[in-house]
Amino acid sequence: MQTNPFQPFPILTSERLILRKISPDDDQSVYIQRSSPIVNKYIVRAPVNDITDAQAWILRINNNVNLGLSVNWAITLKDSGTFIGLICLWNFSEDRTIAETGYELSPAYHGKGYMNEALQCVMEYGFSKLNLKTITAYTHRENASSLNLLKKNGFIWDEGEVDEDFPYNVIYSISK
Repeated sequence: MQTNPFQPFPILTSERLILRKISPDDDQSVYIQRSSPIVNKYIVRAPVNDITDAQAWILRINNNVNLGLSVNWAITLKDSGTFIGLICLWNFSEDRTIAETGYELSPAYHGKGYMNEALQCVMEYGFSKLNLKTITAYTHRENASSLNLLKKNGFIWDEGEVDEDFPYNVIYSISK
């Protein structure tokens, strides 16, 4: 039987950030972020309509962590503990050598390099602790900030790969 790689929960740190487990106490922050039109501009998902939707999402996400299916972090500022975003590894291949990353950042923190720090922490964790061979990212072809982030971190556009469900997405990946 395979052990859950996310137990104990992996807390990641960078110069300015702590990536920690999403807590039920984050419900208001999750609600505000996941209902933001700016955050959701390039993401197709069911809207978070109220705080109970945010609470249900947190419960579902943490259940997936407990089952070893995915790992999601709250991105927080190291100096204040302020919740500023979310980042994850999920959609693991059957042999657990490939995972997809996803991320979102509260608009007030855009353009400050925070997501770059968070992504570097997650990449390091994925490659060194989970022994991933490849990390993929699906992003909207018009999301310039996400495209720049991926390119800056060495992700390469998989021109031959198509997101069948969302054809306006492009797929990037990086291998160990």
